[in-house]
Amino acid sequence: MLSAVRDSVGEAAARRYLPVLVLAPYAIWVAVSLDGLVATLGAAAIVAGLRASRTEVRKRAAWALAAGLLIGIAALFSYSAPWLGLSIVFIYFARRRAFLNVVTGVGALAPVLGAQLLGFGWADGLVAAETDYASRVAPYRSVLWWSAISVVVLLLATGPAIVASARKLRNTAAWPFLVGAGAAVVFSIAAGLARGGVEHAWLPFFPWLTVAAVAPEKPGGEPPPTPLLLTAVGAALAVVIEALLITPW
Repeated sequence: MLSAVRDSVGEAAARRYLPVLVLAPYAIWVAVSLDGLVATLGAAAIVAGLRASRTEVRKRAAWALAAGLLIGIAALFSYSAPWLGLSIVFIYFARRRAFLNVVTGVGALAPVLGAQLLGFGWADGLVAAETDYASRVAPYRSVLWWSAISVVVLLLATGPAIVASARKLRNTAAWPFLVGAGAAVVFSIAAGLARGGVEHAWLPFFPWLTVAAVAPEKPGGEPPPTPLLLTAVGAALAVVIEALLITPW
């Protein structure tokens, strides 16, 4: 995460983002969820995509392929992971490296097709998971109510930093991260899939929604100081959540 922030908005911003990242309320779920691994793989994929868009020509394809492979491996752990690839697409678009999408796409398909040859159909598994969820859970959970609850969980998990980040969406070079993660959340809600468990399902997206909290107001400008008050509130919120809710082990 910090490497991606440094690449997009500078090292000073990355250093000031460190407390926001480490003390975020969603940290309590990183420690007890497999999706923490998915988030790590997704972050590594985005860093590889950033490297592909900046490095010399002869190394671009290798980095782009690595980004795709990491996304594909993450997809074998979580069906929501491919959405992180959207941020990579936006990075290539912003940096005018559209052809790299082809290389990354091929890399992402490789682990999925490899699993298919070994007997696991990724698409079939996705359909089976959705069918099982629709039969066991969906009939008892209102789409409207649980979508609203999911948004509340999102706000609690990301803490006050998400407000500071959203205010700078139009003025930051980190916009591909915010738009990519935001699109994944919006689609999940619009499709009626957000009916509980989003503290885990959306875990790979949470940090990307707050990266602009310390972004400069304009490209190349001085980043604002670390929002210590917002960070402290977020850390306190994590303690409250852990004290009041039953966190799964």
